[in-house]
Amino acid sequence: MERPQALHTRADDNLRFIRDTMSKAAQFTAIPGWGGVAMGVTAVVAAGLISRETDSRRWMAWWFGEAAVAMAIGALTMTWKMTRLNQPLLAAPAKRFALAYVPPLAAGAILTPVFFANGLASRLPGCWLLLYGVAIATAGTLSVRVVQAMGLVFMAAGAASFLAPASYGDLFMAAGFGGLHILFGLIIARKHGG
Repeated sequence: MERPQALHTRADDNLRFIRDTMSKAAQFTAIPGWGGVAMGVTAVVAAGLISRETDSRRWMAWWFGEAAVAMAIGALTMTWKMTRLNQPLLAAPAKRFALAYVPPLAAGAILTPVFFANGLASRLPGCWLLLYGVAIATAGTLSVRVVQAMGLVFMAAGAASFLAPASYGDLFMAAGFGGLHILFGLIIARKHGG
């Protein structure tokens, strides 16, 4: 006959199950509103500088530089917010958010040289805005509702960029990566703790 399990052992197992379940169900709330504002400001400044660039290779290099600055701002401010909220950086909600966020960005990274090699560099703003929007919208399903809405608006901006003349690309980049980040960053900062 099998010996019954000690009560404290069953309680520990139950508590572990409850903690794991709650962690998996938790929203990722460390989207940095003020970081989004800062990212938007750098994108507006970059768009103003880059719009004068006529060489498509240098134009793309400028935007890659801006993307690196934005990623650094986003990572730093997200880390600060997670620390302030006492959320571990590798908690389940953060991992799930990253798993939803990264694949569309990887698709953009793969499509960028394809667009460029086929003479479609002027259409990259639509590609980048659309796929960034997909990343935010899909990851936003694991966060507060405004994040998903932000992703959908970025997707609309990307689609509109494809419909507009290619010469409007930098304007869409400024409005999307600049204006939308500032707008939604302010909303997130005000309603969701910075």
